[in-house]
This record gives sequence, structure tokens and C-alpha cells, in this order.
Amino acid sequence: MSFITTDYSENKEQDFKPLPTDNYEMIIQSAQERATKNGAESLQLKLVVRNDLDGVSDNQKKYHNRVVFMDNWKRKATNQYDMQGFQYILDACKIPEGTDIPNVQAFMATIEGKPVSVYVKEEDNEYNGKTTKVNQVAPWNIQTTKFPDVQHKFKDSKTSGSDPYANNKPIDISDEDLPF
Repeated sequence: MSFITTDYSENKEQDFKPLPTDNYEMIIQSAQERATKNGAESLQLKLVVRNDLDGVSDNQKKYHNRVVFMDNWKRKATNQYDMQGFQYILDACKIPEGTDIPNVQAFMATIEGKPVSVYVKEEDNEYNGKTTKVNQVAPWNIQTTKFPDVQHKFKDSKTSGSDPYANNKPIDISDEDLPF
């Protein structure tokens, strides 16, 4: 029996070019607060192209599992997030009207794992005199998914946006079990 038999039928182009401008059915895999070296703060969404909807569009099928990051920057003048931008995201995630979300951690937990439809735009970005292509997503370009029955399978369960230890029970260890 051989170690491997060549079969290139599953090989796909793997580049890191931005996604073409289009509407994509995605999942909000995770949300996190982050800061730049200069101290600018944002709440960043990690959006993943769903892999369970081949019939939606050619781009949806071609770019399964691709990731787009969306930063929601705090305003310099107020050092606060744009709450109206968050309203678009909550509405797209079908969070009921009047739901009280007490803090940014609760906001992140509320939207993680939710399916959404996202208009992703490919744009030129100039930084330090160099122009590159990047993806941009504006909060008002996130809409309710047309496909709420999610069958998406994450490539790596460790990055599925959920805590792998959340359902584990505590382990009882007595002092006699410890080697010290």
C-alpha cells in the first residue's frame, strides 16, 4: 500500500487577494476589541464566507471560508463607538427590538456565530505612499441573511468562535492526587 496517490482535483487557488466586490453570505465568527500601536481602538468583526451555500453565486462558491475583517473604530472626538453602526449589525443578526445590551462584551457575545449577508467592496488603500487592494465593509452593508438555516462547517473547530471548554465540567482533584 502506498503512502499517497496523487489527486489534484481538490487543489484550489490559495491567494490572499481581496474578495471581489459582491454580496456574500457570511458568519460573524468572532468579535474582539483591539488597539493599534498609536492607541486607536476598534471593535473588529471576523466575517467568514459560508461554505454551505454553493448555489447562491459563483463568488460564494469560489471563496468558501475566506475571512474579511471589519473594524468599527472609536471616534477620536468622543472616544466612543458609533452606536448607529452597531444598530445595523444587531438588526442584521435579528436581535429583537428593545433588547438591552449592557456592555461591549455582551454586544460581542450577542453577535458571534450569527449568519448575515454582507456587501464586501474591493477598494484601493494608500498607506505610506503604496497603494494596495483591500476589502471594506460598512455597517450599513450588513443585512439579514436570506439563508438562516446554517450548515456551515468551520475548517478548524479551534477557530469556530466558540469556547471549546464551555461545556466541560470542573475536575475534582484532591490534595492526595497532587505530586507536591
